[in-house]
Amino acid sequence: MLDVSIAVVLGVLGVLEVWVPLPSALGDGSREVTTLLTLWSCGWLAVRRRVPLVTQVAAVTAWPLVHLVSPPLVLFYGGFVVFAVATYSVARYGSQRDGVAGGLVMAAALLYFDVRVPELGTPGEIAFHWTALSVFWGIGRTVHERELRARRSDGRARLAESESTRLATEAVAEERARIAREMHDVVAHSVSVMVVQAGAATQVVDRDPARALEALESIRTTGTEALAEMRRLVGVLRTPDDEAALDPQPGTAAIPDLVAGARAAGLRVELLVEGRPTGLPPGVDLAAYRIVQEALSNVRRHAGGAASACVRLHHVPGRLEVTVHDDGQGAEAAHPGHGLVGMRERVRLYGGALNVHTEPGRGFTVTAVLPVPEGPA
Repeated sequence: MLDVSIAVVLGVLGVLEVWVPLPSALGDGSREVTTLLTLWSCGWLAVRRRVPLVTQVAAVTAWPLVHLVSPPLVLFYGGFVVFAVATYSVARYGSQRDGVAGGLVMAAALLYFDVRVPELGTPGEIAFHWTALSVFWGIGRTVHERELRARRSDGRARLAESESTRLATEAVAEERARIAREMHDVVAHSVSVMVVQAGAATQVVDRDPARALEALESIRTTGTEALAEMRRLVGVLRTPDDEAALDPQPGTAAIPDLVAGARAAGLRVELLVEGRPTGLPPGVDLAAYRIVQEALSNVRRHAGGAASACVRLHHVPGRLEVTVHDDGQGAEAAHPGHGLVGMRERVRLYGGALNVHTEPGRGFTVTAVLPVPEGPA
C-alpha cells in the first residue's frame, strides 16, 4: 500500500509539473511524451519491493531511450525523485548482484544525461545528481546489509537457543536415567532386606514371637520406603543396557568421606552437622549425598580460585537443609552446566527446593531443602 501511494503521489506531482507547469520542469520537450514517461516510471514504483531491479531498469532507461527519438521535459518530481526512489529500492531490496547492476544502470543513464541533455550538463547540476543518487544508492545498500546481518544474528540466536534447549533436555534425561538406576539400587536393596527379615521371622515365629514381630515391623517399614521410591520411579527412564549393582547407594553417612577427598585435593572444607540427625529415607539420603558431591565438584572446577568451602547439614523436623558455600569469585566464574540441572532435577523429584545464590567476589552458595517424612524410617 505504501509503494502504491508513493507511485500515485509522484505521478500526480509529475503531471502537475508538466501541465501547470511548475518551475521545476525544464526544457521545451513534448508535454504529451513527458506525461506518458512520467506515468510509466511512477507506475513501476508500485512494485519496487517485489521486482526492484526490473523497476529500476524500466523507470530509468525509458528516459534516455525516449530522448533519442523525442526529447521530453526535464522533471524534478516526475524524473529525478523517481530515479532516486528506484535507485534506493534496487540497493535496499535487491540482492548484491541486483544492487550492483542497478547502480551501473543509473550511472549509464546519468552519463547520457550529462552529455546529451543541456539542462543537466552544467557542473553544478552534474555534481548534484551524481552525489545525490550515489547517496541514495549507498543508503539502500547500508540498510540492506544491516538487515541481512540482523537476520543472520537472529538465526544464530535461535540456533543457539535451540541448542541450549536440546542440551538442557539431554541433561535432564541423563540425570533422570541416573536417578532411575540409583533408585533401582535402593529399591533392590530394600527388597533384599525384606526377604532376609521375612526368612528370619519364619524361623523364630514359634519359639520367639517378639523377635518375629520385630522382623515383621522392619519389613513393613522397609516396604513402605520401597513403595515410595517405586512411585517416584514411574516415568523416569532407565538405560536398558546399564547394569545396576545391588549394593546400597551412599548417603549422608558418607559425606565425611567426600569432605576428606576434597581436602586431599587441596581444598579447605568445613563440615557442620546441626540439629538432631534422624533416619532418612534412602532416596533422600542419597539425594543429599549427590548434592554435596556435585557442589564440591563444582567448587573445584568452576569456583574461580576458591580456597575453602563449607558444607552444612541442618536437620530440622520434617526436612533436611543442605548448604554448600565457597569463597571463590562468585558470579564472574559461575558456570552452571549440567551439574545444577542434575541437582535441581533430583531435588524436584522429592518435592524439595534448590536455591543457587552468587555475587561477584562473594562466592557461590547452593542450598537444597529436602522434605523428610516424620515417623520411623
